[in-house]
Amino acid sequence: MGTGVMETHTHSAEQPKHLLDFQGWNRAHIESLFETAKMMQEVLSRPVKKVPALTGFTVATVFFEPSTRTRLSFELAARRMSADVLSFSGATSSMSKGESYKDTLLTLDAMGIDAYVIRVDAAGVPHQAARWLGKPIINAGDGWRAHPTQALLDAFSLLERLGSLEGRKIAIVGDILHSRVARSNAELLPMLGAEVWLCGPATLLPGELPRVRLTTDLREALHDADAVMALRLQKERMDRGLLPSEPEYIAGYQITHERLGWAKPEAPLLHPGPMNRDLELEGTLAESPRSLVERQVANGQAVRMAVLYHLLVGRKG
Repeated sequence: MGTGVMETHTHSAEQPKHLLDFQGWNRAHIESLFETAKMMQEVLSRPVKKVPALTGFTVATVFFEPSTRTRLSFELAARRMSADVLSFSGATSSMSKGESYKDTLLTLDAMGIDAYVIRVDAAGVPHQAARWLGKPIINAGDGWRAHPTQALLDAFSLLERLGSLEGRKIAIVGDILHSRVARSNAELLPMLGAEVWLCGPATLLPGELPRVRLTTDLREALHDADAVMALRLQKERMDRGLLPSEPEYIAGYQITHERLGWAKPEAPLLHPGPMNRDLELEGTLAESPRSLVERQVANGQAVRMAVLYHLLVGRKG
């Protein structure tokens, strides 16, 4: 991938500087990002999965909250493009001695970081980091609020399977209240023309969300859906009393082969992981031909490569 391949994406004066959520992003930005992600897929299909696109850049993955998929995906994405990676974990840092988010990030910034990938259990910290540091910030999940790269890889995987999201009904089922994935998808998918339905027990639904439908009726949510996403029950974020018993949840909201039949015949099934098998969905569905679960993980790397490229190189045009 020579530099000339990417030049079509590098001359937008309005290219967003950060990916905190989708404020400031428009459909053209998203579609341009996905074109880059397709090029990155081609890179990842080669025997040597590496290009020099980010040579000389240093990317810090700053995870104040544990992560497996997202962290590894971002670190691989940066290394595939020849960036240096500084990996930071809050659990083993001076934060355990009381250091603040701001002081921790300013300490890292003194080391010459070019972009930050931040995951944190407190909503809003990535936004503050954007003000403190003035460097590109990618939100890898903040509290319940947002997880934009997960929504991007979900949308990218859906577009691969469905061709277009214009007028498509996408049902997202489960613990909507605590899900930053649901909130980011509720923000992104309508930008691409989709009709989004969020479904779960009444105690696990938020108040009104713009541009989406909320329902407690699983049959209504899945009826004629073009795609179905199951979400993890985030028991670690719940107060007692919010969650029906697991048998009640399974009886009312588990995605089964039979219930998937309420959606369109070829409707794909997604799950952002980690998955509680036989709770959110019938275990064998995860490996069924309709499942995009493994594809989502694979696409995460190409999409995150594209995000890093756009924020670090694309805005310099």
